[in-house]
Amino acid sequence: MIHAMLKNKGTFFVLGIDAATWSIITPNLSKLRNFKRLIEIGKSKVITLKKTISASVWCGMFSGKLLEEHKHESYVVNGELVKLDFIWDVLAREGKKVKALNAPFVVPPYSFGLDFKPVGFGLPTNEKEWNEELERVTEKTKELLAEKPDVLIPVYTLLDRIQHFHWGEDYVVEWYKRMDEKIGELIFDTGFLDLEGNNKLIVISDHGFCSFGEAKVQTLPEYTKEGKLKGDHHENAFLVTVNVDYEINRPQDVFYVVKEDFY
Repeated sequence: MIHAMLKNKGTFFVLGIDAATWSIITPNLSKLRNFKRLIEIGKSKVITLKKTISASVWCGMFSGKLLEEHKHESYVVNGELVKLDFIWDVLAREGKKVKALNAPFVVPPYSFGLDFKPVGFGLPTNEKEWNEELERVTEKTKELLAEKPDVLIPVYTLLDRIQHFHWGEDYVVEWYKRMDEKIGELIFDTGFLDLEGNNKLIVISDHGFCSFGEAKVQTLPEYTKEGKLKGDHHENAFLVTVNVDYEINRPQDVFYVVKEDFY
């Protein structure tokens, strides 16, 4: 039986950071001590995407499907309308304890196995909402980590919104520093990686960022109701893995790497 084939593992933690980009992280590692520490102990790489539409990338990452297969390219309201088997569906059917928090393949972002009300309907647009999402996702993730689930998948969305409106400003680096502090709280202060390799970690973004007009695929109009955009999605996404033996070369590989770990 399939149940008998499932392996007993620690927690597989997939931390999504929407729009985390190497072009900000790399030159600022002296200010981002937890990103730096993570890169030093893990395996890091650039994932180059063909299309940088967030809804499509996150959908593929958690379902293992290519865009041609899942056909989910624009945001819909209500995750139940996306008829796919996501990694949480697959493993939950086999009795695994899986939690997903704020996964932004739909608006508002989708959560599995818990109740979580996304900030700003999943589209935080000002400093108050950005800070609220940062704090609330962090605190809920720490709660869930303490429960030692088999798989935990939280996603922060705020950097995407910040970079759209403030790309090129020192303000962006300040928010990366705040994100860096939360990475420290989740990964290092909790002792998550201290359990002799039983716990596994993927930290990944759905795309990078660049100046508006430089992106190969323009994702939004330059002028929005919130104001003029300064930045847009770049094809180079961020990835660091720790204690993960399998290679990740595209977002869809995350689904298969997590699934494979339990069989």
